[in-house]
Amino acid sequence: MNEKDEELGEFDPNIPEEGPTSPPPGWLDCVTGYEEPKGDDAADQLYPPPPAYNPQPENDRNASVPIVRVPTVSEDMAREALLKFVASKWCYSSKPARNLVFKNLKPLTVYRYRLETYTETRSSTWECQPFTGGQDVDGPQYGMSPPPWDIPVIAPQRYKDEVQKICVPHSSVVKPCHRCHGFGRVRCKHCQGKGSKRCTACHGSRYTRNKRCGSCHGRGRRRCVFCHGKGNRNCESCAGKKYLLNYIQLTVTWKNHVFEFIPDRLPEFPLKKLEKVTADPFFVDENLLVYPIVGFPDQDICEQSRIATQEHFSKFSSVSRILQQRQSIELVPLTHAFYAYDGKDFEYFIYGLENKIYTAKYPSACSIL
Repeated sequence: MNEKDEELGEFDPNIPEEGPTSPPPGWLDCVTGYEEPKGDDAADQLYPPPPAYNPQPENDRNASVPIVRVPTVSEDMAREALLKFVASKWCYSSKPARNLVFKNLKPLTVYRYRLETYTETRSSTWECQPFTGGQDVDGPQYGMSPPPWDIPVIAPQRYKDEVQKICVPHSSVVKPCHRCHGFGRVRCKHCQGKGSKRCTACHGSRYTRNKRCGSCHGRGRRRCVFCHGKGNRNCESCAGKKYLLNYIQLTVTWKNHVFEFIPDRLPEFPLKKLEKVTADPFFVDENLLVYPIVGFPDQDICEQSRIATQEHFSKFSSVSRILQQRQSIELVPLTHAFYAYDGKDFEYFIYGLENKIYTAKYPSACSIL
């Protein structure tokens, strides 16, 4: 390292210390409809939809559900499903599945209820970018900014989660950078603007082992690697341009809120396995607001439908615009198979339209074919 590389910068009192990354309160003008909220959740400010967009439930309407027949599984289907399952387990022998004797195939009635509430939520925050002089500035001179819910957006496919960010019309304004106070550069915080830091080899003493320190050439300080000895660096917010284009960014969030319920009446079968298999959706009800299911034989489904629709309406209607709701009841195929093999009794479950298998115990596990 030569002497030139170790030249130390001089402190420049004109270059300001680095300011906050976000504009301080009052730095930007208040825009009607986008007033800054009090507290620490400014970036998460939610704008409830206008009252005219809040749907109201009709107490005199309910959803009726048809009665369905529980599907049955034949012995051939049950054996084929078990053979396919065994083939996926390297330590399971296929011999028991081929030679077992069925004692009973018991179909079980399992319903899966699902409620979806598709909402649109809007929030806003001030954003900025370096102003180079070439950008269009859509400021208040062109008119007032429209309220958050009056800004048109292109909605995504229904029930699909998506986020869009939009610059609010007529909200742009050019101001000196708040971080560098319009200087374009800020004092290096690592060396406090001095351009050098105390040598870590000699700890500033200039000597090591009674010899002149070879790391700092006896200066006791070394050039700051963060500012390359200048004592200051380009402002990260304005990229040295001194000015920022500030604007209000509207964030529109579409989200599908899902509630699912499966009555738990089979302690010997893990209920979570029924959540990801395909079922038969024999009932689907879709509207701006759906209404509690009544008259269905499984009263737990009716009760959960009543609770879920009330909770979704209460939770989402005050802070979001409810765009659509959809509820469904699916019949999940489930068969309890009992069989005998080698003088012992065993059992397994066949579930889902995929005919998946669950068994807690299988004969001849970890045996060689």
